[in-house]
Parts: sequence; structure tokens; C-alpha cells
Amino acid sequence: MKRINALTIAGTDPSGGAGIQADLKAFSALGAYGTSVITALVAQNTRGVQSVYRIDPAFVGAQLDSVLSDVRIDTAKIGMLSETAIVRIVAEQLKRADIPFVVLDTVMVAKSGDPLLSPDAIASVRELLLPQVSLITPNLPEAAALLDCAPARSEEEMLAQGEALLALGCQAVLMKGGHLGDSESPDWLIARDGAQRFTAPRVNTRHTHGTGCSLSAALAALRPRYDGWADTLREAKSWLQQALIEADTLEVGNGIGPVHHFHRWW
Repeated sequence: MKRINALTIAGTDPSGGAGIQADLKAFSALGAYGTSVITALVAQNTRGVQSVYRIDPAFVGAQLDSVLSDVRIDTAKIGMLSETAIVRIVAEQLKRADIPFVVLDTVMVAKSGDPLLSPDAIASVRELLLPQVSLITPNLPEAAALLDCAPARSEEEMLAQGEALLALGCQAVLMKGGHLGDSESPDWLIARDGAQRFTAPRVNTRHTHGTGCSLSAALAALRPRYDGWADTLREAKSWLQQALIEADTLEVGNGIGPVHHFHRWW
């Protein structure tokens, strides 16, 4: 079996539940070797974000050069990009790198409500990154920000917004419907050959820190092993569902704790 080398480009979480740390855990749990490029140092924990130290964009580029000049990257996940200059550098590197699969998690706001992407950078993400990536994974507020419209309030509106994002150039869109607040969490995978609905029962846990990071990293890690995004998403959602079910067995922090990335192993 070919070994999968995966790259995450994202910010940090010293409490280990989101960002780079969550991505590397997801990669490892799903059989991919993780490499990383850090875009911001985030002082955060299960209670929220306390501070963000923005890394010089040129140094982000230097990290990318280090990894891509030496390691074969089979798949990548992009998370927190923080500012326009970093978006531009990542977009430029992607053009040259020719990575087979790139998942863009459009991180804009932490679960605590703290902003993680400057407002002026949203246009750069839309114009420079969307046309280059294989899949984007926005929740409803993120999709609305990219389209400069109100968040979807129904699955019909989710579909319409997913189609609008697809028209901006990306190959596929995963519209995550957790914000609808229903008993299940409907997701729509929208590609040029049609749309598919995926759902799972809501898990009764408050420990959901890093759920979006972990899902997008799982999709990146698994995609080289499957024929398409639909099969990849089924496996990723199955893994994440169990990670949520087992989240209460961890004892991390006093706020919104992390999912259990290694539930299959511990």
C-alpha cells in the first residue's frame, strides 16, 4: 500500500483540539504521514481564543518551500490563513506544487466566536484559492461570507449557495448544515456531476472543539485511498461520528473540549 504524505497549512492550538494539532492527529489516526506549515500562533484553549500572533507571510512561504522542495505531498488541507498576504503566498505555491488533492477548510471564526480571518482576506480566498482547490468545506456562516449574503436557513438554500460557490471555480463543495439546528446534521456534497445528501444523528456532547478542522483533515488524509469524494466523505464522517461519541471519555479543559481523534486506538 502506498504511504500517504499529507500537508496541513493552518494555525496552532496549544490545547491540542483544533488547528495544526488536530490536523496532525487526524492524519495519523487515518494512516497518513503528517507535515505542516504554520500560518499563525494562536493562544487558545477549550474556553476560547486569548491572543493571535501573526507570522510574517514570508516565513510562511519559507516553510512551504522547505516542505514542498523535499517531500512528495499526496494531499493537503488548508485551514486558518489569517490575512491576505498569506492567502496570496499559499495560492502562488499551490500553482507550482501540483498537489493531487487540496481541501480548503474556510476557517473564519473560532467556535468561541473569535475571528480567525481578516475581512479583507475573504475576497482573496474567493478569488485566488477557490479556483485551485479540490474541495471546500464551509459551514453556513462561512458560505454566506464567501458569497456576501445571508446564511442559508434551509437545505434548499444550502444547495443554492453550494451551487453558487461551485460556480466560483472550485471542483466540489461540502456544505455543512450543523447550524440549521435540526435533530440530524445534514451535509450536501455538491460537484459538477450532481449533489448528494449525507446525514448523521447529532451526538449529545458539548465537546466539539476542532470538529471542522478534524473533518477537513480526515477528508484530505483519506481521499488518495478512494475513487471520489462521496466514498471519502462517508468514511470521514463515520470516523468523526465515533470521535464525537467518544469525546466525553477525554478530560481536556473546562470548556468545549476536543473530539477523540484516537478512539480506535486508545
